[in-house]
Amino acid sequence: MLDRLFTIRAQGSSPKQEILAGVATFLAAMYIIVVNPSILSDAGIPFSSALTATVIISFFGSLMMGLYARNPILVAPGMGINALFTYTMVLGAGIPWQTALGCVFWAGVIFAVLAVFNVRRYVIDAIPAQLRYAIACGIGLFITTIGLVNAQFLVTSPATVVSMAPMSAPIVTFLIGMAVTALLVARGVQGALIIGIIFTTLIAWPIGRWWGDGSAYLGASTLVNYNGIFAWPDFSGLLKVDILGALDVAYLPFTFVILFTIFFDALSTFMGVCQAGKLLDKNGEPRNIRQSMVIDAISALISAPLGTSPANAYVESAAGISQGGRTGLVAVVAAMLFLPFLFLSPLLSLVPAIATAPALIMVGVFMLDPIRMINWYEMDDAIPAFIAMILIPLTYSITHGVVFGFLSFVIVKVGVGKAREVKPTMWVLFALSILMLMEG
Repeated sequence: MLDRLFTIRAQGSSPKQEILAGVATFLAAMYIIVVNPSILSDAGIPFSSALTATVIISFFGSLMMGLYARNPILVAPGMGINALFTYTMVLGAGIPWQTALGCVFWAGVIFAVLAVFNVRRYVIDAIPAQLRYAIACGIGLFITTIGLVNAQFLVTSPATVVSMAPMSAPIVTFLIGMAVTALLVARGVQGALIIGIIFTTLIAWPIGRWWGDGSAYLGASTLVNYNGIFAWPDFSGLLKVDILGALDVAYLPFTFVILFTIFFDALSTFMGVCQAGKLLDKNGEPRNIRQSMVIDAISALISAPLGTSPANAYVESAAGISQGGRTGLVAVVAAMLFLPFLFLSPLLSLVPAIATAPALIMVGVFMLDPIRMINWYEMDDAIPAFIAMILIPLTYSITHGVVFGFLSFVIVKVGVGKAREVKPTMWVLFALSILMLMEG
């Protein structure tokens, strides 16, 4: 039945491989269940309410992505956009969180219209192949950076901006887990990423009990903790969105920034992840991209009534794709794994960040495959590609990397007398990119 529904064998996979890939995707992204509420609680949204909303939208969005778009891509509240929501809109601009959710709602409505009318086709057609490859590589580097930061191997430094953390029990444990995961991947072991996560979790258990201290990670000396099993969901944030209030002219720039961010985050994620995983149609475009964008738009739209910042496609989906996932069953499995945490959220404390970090770093390795497709010998191609690729991880934002990739592409092509290579839609993207940076 599963094979008929998802054409698993026709995609060169098996049900077992798809289920393992779904588990790997969930494990790589499950941190959002706790991290998103912790950020939104700074905006005044109750933590337990935001957690409930996070689980529901992650379940619904991922399920629909698997069943309708048939792509192995997880959907959940986006990192970065939640920080924009909390620290720029609510705390920075003083917008009530209910009204900020209204801006999210209207951005989702416009996104849905753009998705239904297939606007993304004009955008994809305008983006040169060199930039597409660079975006895929940039997302890979971004995922690697997320893994290194989550493990606190990479830390801020007043002298050098970033630096390697001093050796400690958690760092040594992370490095051992990284080495084992890398060896499993290099030897082609099926389920290598999941095995690596489980192994690293097990060797992290003694920290704070027999040796070392994990206080820098969780505020507790132990990294692997049992905090009970059951917790009731909280629906107090449901339907608290101020839809009409968000129509105030003063809030339109924020709605535009949200729209721009979720649209290009979604498009860039689909292009990058599908390019790296070779999930492409006969035209070389991401498979089922129109259906995927529609689901992404609907997920963003209904995030607001649920009481959370916008959901979008997750770059961590590459963990499952790298594990061999090819079909929508991956997203369905990941969705089903989210649902129990409406009631079992305390169990999340059993898997520490240093356990999922090696998997994310390995995903970065897999996603750098398209780098060989970039024409490094033509500087008018290489420079925009490099800027897009390197700024995605350095700015900690897919959108900003893409925006500067667009800007540099147009400027360089015009500057060397190749303006004819800039398609009309790219000029529109150039103008929107400038506007977005001005608003940001």
